Amino acid sequence: MTDTSEPAWFPIALRLDDVRVLVVGGGMIAANKVRLLLAHRAKVDVIATRLDDEMRRWGEDGTITHIATTADEGALRTALPGCRLVYAATDDRETNRAVAAIAREMNIPVCAVDDPQPSTFITPAQIHRGLVRIAISTGGAAPVLARRLREQVESSIPEGTGELAIFMQQQREYVGQACPDISRRRRVWETFLDGAGAQAARQNETARARAILDDIIAGTTTRGEVWLVGAGPGDPDLLTLRALHMMQNADSVLYDQLLSPALLDRVRRDAELVFVGKRRNRHTMPQEEINAELVRRAQAGQRVLRLKGGDPFVFGRGGEEIEALLESAIPFQVVPGITAANGCAAYAGIPLTHRDCAQACMFVTGHARADGTLHLPWDSMARPGQTVVIYMGVSALPALCARLEEHGLPADWPAAIVERGTRADQRVLTGTLASLPRQAASAGVGSPALIIVGEVVRHRVISPA
Repeated sequence: MTDTSEPAWFPIALRLDDVRVLVVGGGMIAANKVRLLLAHRAKVDVIATRLDDEMRRWGEDGTITHIATTADEGALRTALPGCRLVYAATDDRETNRAVAAIAREMNIPVCAVDDPQPSTFITPAQIHRGLVRIAISTGGAAPVLARRLREQVESSIPEGTGELAIFMQQQREYVGQACPDISRRRRVWETFLDGAGAQAARQNETARARAILDDIIAGTTTRGEVWLVGAGPGDPDLLTLRALHMMQNADSVLYDQLLSPALLDRVRRDAELVFVGKRRNRHTMPQEEINAELVRRAQAGQRVLRLKGGDPFVFGRGGEEIEALLESAIPFQVVPGITAANGCAAYAGIPLTHRDCAQACMFVTGHARADGTLHLPWDSMARPGQTVVIYMGVSALPALCARLEEHGLPADWPAAIVERGTRADQRVLTGTLASLPRQAASAGVGSPALIIVGEVVRHRVISPA
């Protein structure tokens, strides 16, 4: 009968201080395991005839004990007594299995790297953030998958989480004395973790974090805060780690028209979603009302996320919103996002600058006035040697191209339009000032879309499939 039981998990919470561990192997595979063991403060003996550079340095400075011999039965039976764990970490499976057999005979837990069958324990992929340790395992079935999952989890853990754990450890007795009731104590910590206190602790602002904690214990209503966050041009994978963290901690979210549903799916499930987007000639909520709503919610103690496509400070009216917050003494933070110009151009394969033809780049907005006229710096825009990126210009595309020609650019000057840039349904049309309006109309291009004008369009590249 086949044994389908899984090897035991590596006891990640086990204190390995001064515990002897034997590692067999002197190459990269062994070095990876030794690095992990040293992080747990184990005493490491290594059997290998030769060591790679990193292992050799550890041996020279006494970090590890190098036993310079082959891993034959005699050497193993001499080295194994007194060891608590064994790693068979050579690049030869038969050698690893021979080591594992002797370790099992001597009742010492053994891990043959990347070979669960002879192993009696496995080591999961691990994340370290100071006192915080997270382990991910596939039961030895797919170590590469475990490592990939570790990378994904690790990317969602904010920097400073280790500092946060240290702060909470230091305050644990104080909170326990102030809140003898365990239910209330748990609520205090949950409120702290969900608010500005945790962020202050992550940034090592201990005094501020303690003041917030004191307010929570005293039942004082904590001031709200507004976070102006750039969500990038569309692809959810272009969110910054900081943006994702704030999306998952906000009480309410005021979001724009251009954000995709996939982005909103990353927001905390119980957060209130408020659409305040602007469409052409129709504002769901005028800017003055948005400003007032941000202030009102923050004054009520909410953590308010103002989520904007692209970057808050690039045609995002972030400056106006900050001025309103300052007037009302509302704390705020700004998280930049990948702006549409960078994201859409990159996904379209168009460089914004190129040493052969574009040493400068200009961003402008193509919004027409109420009477339909365009008031733009045409003389500055209609110049060779630069790239012009036009936001929100789809409806005015014919007029934009015509005015650039009027101010000196030739009719065959390269131009492109990127519709729904960075998303799965992105479309890119390339042409000239003369042809692009007809191409866009024929293809039914609509917002959101970005116009790129300049010789860089000729340098567009598309990755081979």
